[in-house]
Amino acid sequence: MINLIKTNEHHQLIIEKKANSLHGTITIPGDKSISHRALMLGAIASGETTIEGLLLGEDPRSTAKCFEAMGAQISELNSKKVTVTGIGQKTLQEPLNVLDAGNSGTTMRLMLGLLAAQPRKFFTVTGDDSLRSRPMARVIKPLQDMGALIYGRNDNKNAPLAVIGQKLKSIHYYSPVASAQVKSCILLAGLMTEGKTTVTEPALSRDHSERMLRSFGATLEIDTDTHSVTIEGGAKLQGQTVIVPGDISSAAFWLVAGAITPNAELIIENVGINPTRTGILEALEMMNADITLENQRETAGEPVADLRVKSSKLKACTIEGAIIPRLIDEIPILAVAACFAEGTTVIKDAEELRVKESDRLAVMATELNKMGANIVELPDGLEINGGVTLKGSTMDSYTDHRIAMSLAIAGLNAQGKTIINRAEAASISYPTFVDTLIKIVS
Repeated sequence: MINLIKTNEHHQLIIEKKANSLHGTITIPGDKSISHRALMLGAIASGETTIEGLLLGEDPRSTAKCFEAMGAQISELNSKKVTVTGIGQKTLQEPLNVLDAGNSGTTMRLMLGLLAAQPRKFFTVTGDDSLRSRPMARVIKPLQDMGALIYGRNDNKNAPLAVIGQKLKSIHYYSPVASAQVKSCILLAGLMTEGKTTVTEPALSRDHSERMLRSFGATLEIDTDTHSVTIEGGAKLQGQTVIVPGDISSAAFWLVAGAITPNAELIIENVGINPTRTGILEALEMMNADITLENQRETAGEPVADLRVKSSKLKACTIEGAIIPRLIDEIPILAVAACFAEGTTVIKDAEELRVKESDRLAVMATELNKMGANIVELPDGLEINGGVTLKGSTMDSYTDHRIAMSLAIAGLNAQGKTIINRAEAASISYPTFVDTLIKIVS
């Protein structure tokens, strides 16, 4: 029923027909955001860091390769145990070649905060075609305010980038966007800067950097009322043991699949439920999805639970405002859920999706409409008229992992054959996605 076929250098995912039901227990890959940060902080800490449950997708591999090129010793990547021998905050070595962040915006943006604060050292950073088109000015501007020297294409907006490390100064930066990548980049630069560096956001973004920086020994002050974080420069990080929970962004595909597929019941184990990431659970609750949290616990400072989802009759809702930064990566799969909800779902304040691996608003509207969906693209979101019957079609992932997986879940519930071109994109964050898909379908 489901096949992954290689055609030239790309893959087609073929779903022959609609799934009758879904059942099973799923273990999802480690959280991508936490995996990146564990590798980075381990690389600049003193001593040894042990990482359990690391995501083995292409993005964390890009982070590992970049920091190995700058002197960190990282054992072979696996999901059981990875050892990182750090070299200290200000002792990153000049690499012999260009640092390649691949498709990973997190790698490039967070790393820039560290590179900019390496006095008298030179770095060049690039990425794949997609990453070279994505906006970097959002981190370059505040770093320049701190005294950084960074040069790039299109008036310092795009990679490749050249960085000449400097002794930076602390600032208070008022970010125009709620972005964990922007915030984390500035905090990492502030870690190596005298004095206190503060970032204030318009809304709360995910806080994995703050939690992990504290666990490695940094001093931070957090003001939830003003959405501000302050880091005190000069702290010496010490290697830690990091246990990476399952990525709720990966769990989101199965949560929606379980909710919209008839006769479905899935258990997704060991999912991180950090409050800055649970917007997907709140949105699906608004849509009347049947999801329960079981075995709630805490692992290495991060809250974790097993999630049980059952088939349910979804209803439309409006998703906007402060919840958006907490589910920004899950909006493509929420668009799929909305196709099966009764009524019109409106998603607003999500213009950030236009500068991800693809323009996710335009792509999801275009590709789902090929299947017979009724979606109107808004400047900052989508208007999705639910309750239509989706029909199989030939679609494209645009080499965007979240697009590939979202379309696959739509294809599971479409009449007839669905073909997704360039489906290998899913491996960027979820290498075993297709295997899991096959396992749970009945």
